[in-house]
Amino acid sequence: MEPTRTRIALADDDVLLREGLVSLLQRSGFEVVGQAGDGPELIDIVSKHEPDLVIVDIRMPPGHSTEGLEAAKVIREDFPRTGILLLSAHVEVDQAMELLAAGHRIGYLLKSRVTAITDFIETINRIVAGGSVVDPLLVRELFAARRRNDPLELLTEREREVLALMAEGRSNAGIAHRLWITEGTVEKHVRSIMARMRLPETADDHRRVLAVITFLDSR
Repeated sequence: MEPTRTRIALADDDVLLREGLVSLLQRSGFEVVGQAGDGPELIDIVSKHEPDLVIVDIRMPPGHSTEGLEAAKVIREDFPRTGILLLSAHVEVDQAMELLAAGHRIGYLLKSRVTAITDFIETINRIVAGGSVVDPLLVRELFAARRRNDPLELLTEREREVLALMAEGRSNAGIAHRLWITEGTVEKHVRSIMARMRLPETADDHRRVLAVITFLDSR
């Protein structure tokens, strides 16, 4: 018996980009169950096929403002087990905060990141597996724009680097490999980040997501 392939629905009003993504996904072993040019069409596809993941542009017709995001919110409410990957040509955090705060099966990438095919496929797999991914460029830009009373003000430069990699969805082992430090050192940095940000101990890993969301919400 062949393993079940990840089923994906895609929404973007840019036909060339959409077709390119469909081709990339299919070549990478995913099953594309439908593609849409606007939010209502995407919701219809999800209602019919209940895919494992939807990839949706934040800005779509008719107003090219937050139509894709609004469709994503409906999908999250009605189909909570369906992962959501938001795509945007620009840094647009405020509108997406509510979805990002869900802390599971959610991702936000700038469209320019799609060209890094290996990372893009890895992002999809992480979200389908229940994780969350925030574009690292987005995190870095928000670090630069943090306010004076930013709750992250007490973090060291190294802890900020660790937090940025956490935002990419990387494990402690992955962070250790990227920063050329031991996994034990990463664990110490993570504990320090949680303590400085006053995030209480819990029985799951959502504190990692909360740490990122706290930063995003502190602009």
